[in-house]
Amino acid sequence: MSKKILIADDEPNIVISIEFLMQNSGYQVATAVNGDEALRQIAEFRPDLILLDIMLPQKNGFEVCQKIRENPAWNGLKVVMLTAKGRESEVTKGLALGADAYITKPFATKDLLAQVQRLLRA
Repeated sequence: MSKKILIADDEPNIVISIEFLMQNSGYQVATAVNGDEALRQIAEFRPDLILLDIMLPQKNGFEVCQKIRENPAWNGLKVVMLTAKGRESEVTKGLALGADAYITKPFATKDLLAQVQRLLRA
């Protein structure tokens, strides 16, 4: 059974390109355009990994990550912050909230895919 990835990002161009990349790599993909939808999708779609933007409407990525880590049912869910927010304080906050990886935009698709594959093997 293929692994499931949730893309939580409100930029359509980013979502389309990442969705294409992940589907071509054999993953099942779902998307969410805001923080509340991301949390609903986690409950319904049960992804193995979430690619999570910080700048989301309703709940931001930091809030979503915190909610994920507070829910014992989601303990195995890998969280990759994928965001334009690249200051050291933001990276530190994301990792402190429980993100497994932090990738800043713009990013190389091969690096993103390598990180996803690494986390899903762990």
